[in-house]
Amino acid sequence: MEVYPPPNKVGGFCELTHPTYDRLTRANAVLLLVDHQVGLIAGSRYPEPQDLRKNAVGLTRASKILGVPIVVTTTMSNGMFGPIFPELAELLKDQEIIDRTTVNPFDEPRITSSIKRTGRSKVIVAGVNTGVCTCFPAISAVNSGYGAYAAIDASGAFDAIEQQTAMIRMTQAGVIVADHNAIVVEMLANNADPLAAQVYAAIGLSHFVSMRDIYSTITTPKKVAPS
Repeated sequence: MEVYPPPNKVGGFCELTHPTYDRLTRANAVLLLVDHQVGLIAGSRYPEPQDLRKNAVGLTRASKILGVPIVVTTTMSNGMFGPIFPELAELLKDQEIIDRTTVNPFDEPRITSSIKRTGRSKVIVAGVNTGVCTCFPAISAVNSGYGAYAAIDASGAFDAIEQQTAMIRMTQAGVIVADHNAIVVEMLANNADPLAAQVYAAIGLSHFVSMRDIYSTITTPKKVAPS
């Protein structure tokens, strides 16, 4: 009896039935940001535009702190989709931005070459919209031999059907779907890391650090002045 997909096929059902946990790290990851442009962000409903902007900025800022290389692309930025939204553009002001015409970023040689030059084996993808600009390159990354992660809340879907079908399609293809906090914290790996406070602050979890300081103050024995 023929088994389909073949057991060892990348992204095949049989492979996903017996997964192995090959960790995402700051040393093996590259972040691909796709089309976080004002004309596309405005149409996002999953998440809403203000949350999408916050999540994309948090993921980008944390990645920079951890030394993760970033590849950025836009589509027709001088046309109907406009530039990258200002908060993210400020973070990326020293970054090359590859403007393309292809729908799938993996069809643009400048992008695939930039990813390859990083020497990283795992591609984190965040894009607007989710069903196209995250889904297509994430699946293409898997087919190109990379591990692929979809930062689902740093991507933007225009409606619920798009969000649901994109997540199903990516999962079936072997893409790991996760929120940006989980992706960042997996790369951080150790809360004793000197960068931990900066990383948590970048993704809006600075209250963790505040609670640590409060707990430390409460539990540290007070010195009693000699009488």
